[in-house]
Amino acid sequence: MDLNLIPRIKHTTSNNFFLLAGPCAIENEEMAMQIAEKVVEITKKLEIPYIFKGSFKKANRSRIDSFTGIGDEKALQILQKVGNTFDVPTVTDIHEVSDAAKAAAYVEVLQIPAFLVRQTDLVVAAAKTGKVVNLKKGQFMSPEAMQHAVKKVHDAGNKQALITDRGTMFGYQDMVVDFRGIPVMQQYAPTILDVTHSLQQPNQASGVTGGKPELIETIAKAGMAVGVDGIFIETHFDPANAKSDGANMLNLAYLEDLLTKLVAIRKTVNNF
Repeated sequence: MDLNLIPRIKHTTSNNFFLLAGPCAIENEEMAMQIAEKVVEITKKLEIPYIFKGSFKKANRSRIDSFTGIGDEKALQILQKVGNTFDVPTVTDIHEVSDAAKAAAYVEVLQIPAFLVRQTDLVVAAAKTGKVVNLKKGQFMSPEAMQHAVKKVHDAGNKQALITDRGTMFGYQDMVVDFRGIPVMQQYAPTILDVTHSLQQPNQASGVTGGKPELIETIAKAGMAVGVDGIFIETHFDPANAKSDGANMLNLAYLEDLLTKLVAIRKTVNNF
């Protein structure tokens, strides 16, 4: 992973993976700052380059009464404050062409949701901001198909593309990770493994997505073993009461132990 792709990330001497982590959605300033402060403390200790993640709005909800956000400008200003306070890059997802320029004024990385990664106008709009573009692999797409999404970013004049694998649909209500796809996608761009979304159980009859957070460590360790460039984890100090995706988020209390194990695995892998 060329860390020069990511503005404001500092080089480390540990040849470590990088981390995208934070809450699913920005619920309020206090929670965002609290989570960021803790993750920054951990990643500095472990020499892990860090990007704070938080959605400024959630457009892809199962039910119309699901939480979608606290207001676009308010959430984006919180993301900007997190970045300025802790001197870390921030990433948020966008859903409409008009979101690209709006979000780019506040964050360093624009994320294209998996359901929308084939939307050419959206990908091109993100690329034309000049920001890093994180392309989440569609749950319905092969690893090889992601080369075309990356090419859209490059053809728009932006060489700063990332790919994030967030699992592949397995039937109607489950996800699996095909680790064979990691080295395939690394041919096109630095590749991240989204550990928590890969453990979602979508399309539940209740309209609320389920998950298997007890397998977070298993999936993350496997990702390290195959050499992913980065890890994506949604984390919260109270997942049970989070307003979005609480069923598959990692409790913040467990993050340091997990990352310590992943750093150890990465060091071992680097020796081969």
